Amino acid sequence: MLSTRSVFQEIRRDPRAFQLLMSIAAKGETQGGWENERIAALTPDPALARKILRHGADETKHGLMFSKLLRKAGLDEVPVPADADYCMMLESRGIGLPHGRLGRDEPLGLEEILQYLVHSKVTEERASDEVNRLLRVFGGDTELAPSLRVIAEDEVNHLSYAHEELLKLSGRGHGERIAQMLKAYARAEIRVYRDVGLAFVRHMAALLGWSRPKQWLLELGVSAAYVLERTFAWRRLAALRPPLRNDAMGS
Repeated sequence: MLSTRSVFQEIRRDPRAFQLLMSIAAKGETQGGWENERIAALTPDPALARKILRHGADETKHGLMFSKLLRKAGLDEVPVPADADYCMMLESRGIGLPHGRLGRDEPLGLEEILQYLVHSKVTEERASDEVNRLLRVFGGDTELAPSLRVIAEDEVNHLSYAHEELLKLSGRGHGERIAQMLKAYARAEIRVYRDVGLAFVRHMAALLGWSRPKQWLLELGVSAAYVLERTFAWRRLAALRPPLRNDAMGS
């Protein structure tokens, strides 16, 4: 039966496919760590900067955890194909703060802080979903599951603080602008997620020798999920709600 579980278990069993999966995960988390570190350095509000810095430290930790899982399997990281690079594809669509901006030593303005927080909220929703999906598949895997549980817990904190900070700013009169940005970012993110998902299927098909019908069915599943998200589920990505944990990234 073709299912998420069977596909990821097949990837887990194949060294080259597992190597690519973990490399994609490691690169995304490591890049997130660097971006948050730079954003923290440019954030004028010291309290918020401390939370962003802690967020970055968590992301760097996650990248190291994925790299360690590769080393335990006797594998090195491999370059991530450009069409499967979620973070860079988001940047190319104008989502979040571009790397060129992060390279300038100028304090971030309010609009840029909003861009960062909205980007974090939308992408942390996705990250939380993804790590929990992996946990459902690999919950009994003694090597993968411990790391995935740590990361899943951290994602709850990241999502909680993004909601909390955006709700604070909404209460200070920025609610309309935040709602506009959330809607735009959510819709752009689901398109990027669809494109990256299709690329992921293509690369895994090449590594695992999938038949054309199997690849086509998986691509159809990615496209169908996109239609559902574009029609309905984008509202969850764009919605603000009370955080699951208060002051999750505080002292």
